[in-house]
Amino acid sequence: QVQLVESGGGLVQTGGSLRLSCTVAGSILSIHRMAWYRQAPGKQRELVAVIATGVSTDYADSVKGRFTMSRDNANDMVYLQMNSLKPEDTAVYYCYAFTITTMPFKTEEYWGQGTQVTVSS
Repeated sequence: QVQLVESGGGLVQTGGSLRLSCTVAGSILSIHRMAWYRQAPGKQRELVAVIATGVSTDYADSVKGRFTMSRDNANDMVYLQMNSLKPEDTAVYYCYAFTITTMPFKTEEYWGQGTQVTVSS
């Protein structure tokens, strides 16, 4: 079991910055991949950024050069630094974890409750 709790959302003007945090608890060693997703009203949930164990971070084209995802393993935290925010970045942002366990082999997905980011024009 993994528990994810996001924080740091809010209202910001176009061009502003926010840093989202995700507190990770539980079976942390089983986590293979962590990511940030977002879902805007009336739209499907989309991948924003992903970090896989031993692999470099990858970003959606729409946020490349503006967002930075990082992982602090010492403090069991994941961050999403968002700069140069645009109104189209308005969405609920979710922290995500994908775990792999063996004996028996099992994969699971976990989601946080989400945090609202609103960018005003």
